[in-house]
Amino acid sequence: MSDHAETEPYLFKEMRGSVCWITLNRPRQRNPLSLQMIQALQSALDDAALDRDVRAVVIASSGPVFSAGHDLKQMSQLQEGSKTLEAQIELVLEKCATMMLSIMHNPKAVIACVQGTATAAGCQLVSACDLAIAAETANFCTPGVNLGSFCTTPLVGIGRNMHRKHAMEMALTGDMFSADDAVRMGLLNRAVAADQLEAAVTELADSIASKSARGIKAGKEAFYRQLELPIEEAFKYASCEMARAFLNEEAQEGTRAFLEKRTPSWGDAS
Repeated sequence: MSDHAETEPYLFKEMRGSVCWITLNRPRQRNPLSLQMIQALQSALDDAALDRDVRAVVIASSGPVFSAGHDLKQMSQLQEGSKTLEAQIELVLEKCATMMLSIMHNPKAVIACVQGTATAAGCQLVSACDLAIAAETANFCTPGVNLGSFCTTPLVGIGRNMHRKHAMEMALTGDMFSADDAVRMGLLNRAVAADQLEAAVTELADSIASKSARGIKAGKEAFYRQLELPIEEAFKYASCEMARAFLNEEAQEGTRAFLEKRTPSWGDAS
């Protein structure tokens, strides 16, 4: 029996104030990152990036599993229209990598709301988000090694969140790690009681949404760029970006509001 009728959307989008909630909608299939799901998520992220009413984005999931990673059936069976299985797999991985990078390059802060298990590319999705909060009952795993493969692409993001030895422990064992482990390792910001997860994510997202959209856009871009630079170049680049940011009208408004002991009146990200 199929999870949803073909007419059912792969995800739902909902505006809650200034925050766009994107909820994966294949719970009975464990929200796999199939090509169709990747494309739907990419479209939703692109729309949020361009929407001035969106000040922050939350990626959530329905059902007990956040995401089980790639659709193994799609990765192991030749689909109509594909010339070879290798080409099909490469297409899925390419689209997935593009989608993960678009989270990093999205001008809005993107928060993972992890209610359940996240494995393989699902774990990668958590690592791609700027921030992540999970239920204490959530688990995390990169199980490729258990299937005679290796979670090589998930480790790109995971290995940039964690110390390399923690990332390699996940990848080499294929074991399941708890939310508390994921906090300790650096994959999550924090873990909360399951019944407090949505409230915790909402509070964090609303707080970020109240800040300057322009400041977040420029600052997020600068943060990820300087991470890849040697430290001397990183300081030089960051100093130039901070000086530029401090002189823009939003920063000037923020400074005036601070000195006048009032709430700043922000413009938009344009």
